[in-house]
Amino acid sequence: MVPVDHTSQNPRPDPQELKDLLEDEFLDPPPFSLEEQPEETAPRGLEFLYDVPLQVSVEIGRSKILLRDLLNMGPGQIVELDKMADDPLDLYVNSRLIARGKPVKIGNKFGIKLTEVISTSDRIEKLGP
Repeated sequence: MVPVDHTSQNPRPDPQELKDLLEDEFLDPPPFSLEEQPEETAPRGLEFLYDVPLQVSVEIGRSKILLRDLLNMGPGQIVELDKMADDPLDLYVNSRLIARGKPVKIGNKFGIKLTEVISTSDRIEKLGP
C-alpha cells in the first residue's frame, strides 16, 4: 500500500506555521541593506501586492428567516438583526473579519470609522481547519 500524504489535501498552512513565518519574516530586519544586494537577488517588498483587488464589506448584523417569510416580504417590512443599535459594525476583507467600527456619514455617503483592528495572531488562529 502506498502511503498517502494528507498535507497536500489541505491547501491551508498550519496556523502555527503561519505565525512562525510572520514573526520570522516581518519582525526581524534583514541582515543587509537593499543597496548591498545585487538587483536580481534583492528581496521584494510588498509593493507587488498593492494592485491586488480585495472585496471589502461591512456587516451591520445577521438574521435567519424562513424562505416563506422572505418570499412574503414587501416594501416597508423590517428584518430584525442579531445586533443592538450601538454595537460596532464588522469590517470584512475577502470574507475575513479584519476590524470593527462605528458608522459615519460623509456627505451623502456612509462609511466606517475603525475602532478596533483584529490582531494578526487572532486572524491567524482563525485560518485553521
